[in-house]
Amino acid sequence: MTTVRIPAGWPATEEQALAVQDELRGGVVLDETGPPPATGHVTGVDVAYDDERDVVAAAAVVLDAATLEVVAEATAVGRVSFPYVPGLLAFREIPTVLAALDALPCEPGLVVCDGYGLAHPRRFGLASHLGVLTGLPTIGVAKNPFTFTHDDPAAPRGSASPLLAGTEEVGRALRTRDGVKPVFVSVGHRVSLDNACAHTLALTPRYRLPESTRRADALCREALKQIV
Repeated sequence: MTTVRIPAGWPATEEQALAVQDELRGGVVLDETGPPPATGHVTGVDVAYDDERDVVAAAAVVLDAATLEVVAEATAVGRVSFPYVPGLLAFREIPTVLAALDALPCEPGLVVCDGYGLAHPRRFGLASHLGVLTGLPTIGVAKNPFTFTHDDPAAPRGSASPLLAGTEEVGRALRTRDGVKPVFVSVGHRVSLDNACAHTLALTPRYRLPESTRRADALCREALKQIV
């Protein structure tokens, strides 16, 4: 497990964080398709918090995209690096998530975040932020639609409907299980929305949430328990 310090110069105020978002957002690449589903590696990242001790644990779990078997995993722990501000959650998580990714012994391939990319009020959620900083293809698969509207997709698995900010499609509500509440997929960096949805379906053969997210969630919770 890697122990992480808050980086020097890390934003300490909402104003500073918003300025960083504005600066980095222009680096998001939206005109690449991304790696084909079920090929190479797919890496899930997730975090867990211990609010009483002000610490955060991050996990990165690499799966073989064809078999969904675990190839490698890494964890990192550190101090929470930013106060809780809706829309700026990435600043609480990025240092430890980057450390977990850096600790992997292999290339992560596509990175799947438990959160948002373009489906974010400022079009720069964790998946986009992480993608710009690392250069990796990233997507966000969230459990709820944040502030955006959508029609309920049809009941069968694979059905989808646009996630809308006014008339702008910022993601999709995607049904990963027949008749079960959809997940909310958005582009992070260097992946098309169609491909992001295809990856999400490839990662959900049995459950609503991607296997990448399920494995990373369990690992970061376990890492949090081991902090003394």
